Amino acid sequence: MSSAFLTQDFPELLAAMLAAAACGLIGCFLVLRRMSLMGDAISHAVLPGIIAAFLLTKSLGTVPVLIGAAIIGVVTAALSELIRRLGRVEPGASMGVVFTVLFALGVVMLASIEQTTAKGVHLDADCVLYGAIENIVWIDPPGSFSQLFDAASWQHFPSQIVTLLVVLLLDVIFVIALFKELRITAFDPGLAAAQGIPPGLMHYLLMTFVAITTVASFEAVGSILVVAMLIVPGVAAHLLTDRLSTMLWLSVIVGVVASSSGYGAAAVMNVNAAGMIGVMLGVLLAIIAIFAPRHGLIARRSRAHDPTAQPIADQVV
Repeated sequence: MSSAFLTQDFPELLAAMLAAAACGLIGCFLVLRRMSLMGDAISHAVLPGIIAAFLLTKSLGTVPVLIGAAIIGVVTAALSELIRRLGRVEPGASMGVVFTVLFALGVVMLASIEQTTAKGVHLDADCVLYGAIENIVWIDPPGSFSQLFDAASWQHFPSQIVTLLVVLLLDVIFVIALFKELRITAFDPGLAAAQGIPPGLMHYLLMTFVAITTVASFEAVGSILVVAMLIVPGVAAHLLTDRLSTMLWLSVIVGVVASSSGYGAAAVMNVNAAGMIGVMLGVLLAIIAIFAPRHGLIARRSRAHDPTAQPIADQVV
């Protein structure tokens, strides 16, 4: 077992894969609700929430940052809905207004405290936007497979990975526990309300988990790549299946494959890992969009030239 691999490559790769899995899982519901822009809105709008938590606690601890992100995520969703109703504008326009204003506020707040240091913590704009996956290292990793079972070897395991793992487990529990409610409210809010399921509550719960997942992924991949991880795996999975349960698993697989292949390509080409992961997400989506067995470009062209072919519905069930 290579100590260099465990120190640098293994934690970086694991962090990228966990971030992609968590974002892909929760992002499927944004895709199905036709709210893909909300992922972009929240990923940018949570910046003032992070800074506010930092100013109040003088620390970038996991709990206060996630609480700040959850609060600002709900605020983003609420303001977007309020502007949509009062201004009678399209949902995309209202989300665009909210996230640009909140992100601009966050940039101003960040610039005002850019030189602030508390307990050795420094808020850096580049880290928030582009991530700092190269800073995730495993200090004093085990030197052999047998030492993996030694508790002392895990004392210095990167906290970022622990946070991502906890958030992924929370996302899985959330989706499993409320799968029926999430599915009904995603496709037919009116039917959900008739069955006693509050669509508004489910909407804000989902936005809360989107915000938490986004912030947990920031340090690894940055807010820009988080947007791609939230949307691209879900879109790719949507092209491959018409079943929601299968779509959730496929979105996780797409995200993990893109992260691992992107990180490997970045190591070979000596380029930024987060950027290459984004490229691989685009490459995988392009391949799936062309070759998907039912909804791919080739399959659709074949059915268009076959008069006996039956039309295929695009609705996920």
